[in-house]
Amino acid sequence: MTRRLIPILILSVSVVACGGEPQTTSPAPEATAPSHGALDRGLLVAMAVLGRTPDGKPQTLPARLGLLTRGDDGWAYREIEDPDSNVFHKAMVYRPRPDGPGGILTAGGTGAFLKWWVPGAEPEVLWSEDFGGKTSRMRDIETGDLDGDGVEEIAVATHDQGIVAVVDPTDDGGWNVTKLDHRPGIFVHEIELGDLDDDGTLEIYATPSTPNKLDGSPQPGWVTRYVPATGEGPTDVVDLGTDHAKEILVDDVDGDGTDELYVSVEAVSGGRVRILRVEADTDPAAAPVIATLDDTLTRFLTAGDIDGDGDREMVAAGKSSGLWLLRPGADPNGPWVMTSIDRDSGGFEHAALLTDLDGDGIDELYVADDDDHEINRYVWADGTFVRETLYTHPDGLSGFTWNLMPAPVALMP
Repeated sequence: MTRRLIPILILSVSVVACGGEPQTTSPAPEATAPSHGALDRGLLVAMAVLGRTPDGKPQTLPARLGLLTRGDDGWAYREIEDPDSNVFHKAMVYRPRPDGPGGILTAGGTGAFLKWWVPGAEPEVLWSEDFGGKTSRMRDIETGDLDGDGVEEIAVATHDQGIVAVVDPTDDGGWNVTKLDHRPGIFVHEIELGDLDDDGTLEIYATPSTPNKLDGSPQPGWVTRYVPATGEGPTDVVDLGTDHAKEILVDDVDGDGTDELYVSVEAVSGGRVRILRVEADTDPAAAPVIATLDDTLTRFLTAGDIDGDGDREMVAAGKSSGLWLLRPGADPNGPWVMTSIDRDSGGFEHAALLTDLDGDGIDELYVADDDDHEINRYVWADGTFVRETLYTHPDGLSGFTWNLMPAPVALMP
């Protein structure tokens, strides 16, 4: 394991206000100055970075994890690398047992490594495998008590053999891997946990599809459910026909006390991105469309309370169309109210996260604007969003930011 520190302290930041109706395209005006003060939580920035060989050809570099924190003097950024993989698809906090140690869980690709980084110890490999396809990636992870035993299990999706698995800590300190599905020639892009039928048991939702295509040809896909506690699955809950989804969100956005499933359907084969809303009894072939975006990809949906009124909102991050705020209307299955947050933010993944790092009870929006090589923070103020640039990659970012997640500073490697 190699640690690569970048001693950069950001003492000044640029701030602009962003908002307006969806058709707004003019540059946002200058706004108020950013807040300061140390925070005990920061951001995990999961990345894949490319370099060049001596003859100028692209070359993948070791998986890179950025650690973004705020001290008394402003935001600071450093990185660690893992030579076992060339991409971190995700990093998140993981504490298997309430009375046990916590650390940072990472999902790496090529090679496929699931690792747990506990402070003061070398990272522990929980699962590593060559799946037998062209590439082997731990593509997405989520954690939750999937069987009601009081222990947090890890749900994992992989490329490129269509594996959905549960990794369970054992009483003797080991790790048990149970594969719920294995479909050769299939990619699984996303994992979400939730309880759509409100029976108190967590379900796993995944997005299998045929292999990736960006040439406009069809790439059929589904959203599939697994229920480890009852042995159910795989069950297709959304049939996308010749289309597919790489991003889903399970959350109670409409505030009725029960989770819903939101599906971002890609438009690489033509048309517009569609966001579907799915409940427990929704017909798999007839999920209502709550929003459309004039874009080809929208690979991040995130939910939270942006203004402290107790109602949740959703943010959709489009590849080229920018950031969008979505609010449910009187009929949550009808069209939602859409407002442009920032048309100038973008990226192939365009990682976005609503979370409350400063502990004021209101969620801030954090976004990796890979097009401009920045990580930005948006705070709701006086009916609009105010943008604060937290970090700019000094040499640009030749690669992708795959995910942003919150973490206590004390648990960061």
